[in-house]
Amino acid sequence: MKGAWGERAARAYLERAGYRIEETNFRTRFGEIDIIAACGEYIVFVEVKTRKSDRFAAAREFVTPAKQQRITATAALWLRQHPSGLQPRFDVIEVYGEEGMSNAPRIQHLENAFGG
Repeated sequence: MKGAWGERAARAYLERAGYRIEETNFRTRFGEIDIIAACGEYIVFVEVKTRKSDRFAAAREFVTPAKQQRITATAALWLRQHPSGLQPRFDVIEVYGEEGMSNAPRIQHLENAFGG
């Protein structure tokens, strides 16, 4: 499954970068957040988009305003359930490649990709 593979690659990338994974695939009636991680002063809500390539469009272009609203509503619920003094931030991680490729996926991390 392409999405699950991309999420695993994004999680490994974040862990290597020093992020502490708090939760994955957090679902509510509003929507889902792929990865929730803490880093420094931030609690980061990450949307992962996986594509074979960016030939036709960047993966981030699929994080529409409607999707952003669902993510921010879901994040608000998570924050109510997990009070934190950390500043919320919304990131998008683009993963380009396919599972089973001999080379590692190409990852583009867009910090503060949209407002909360």
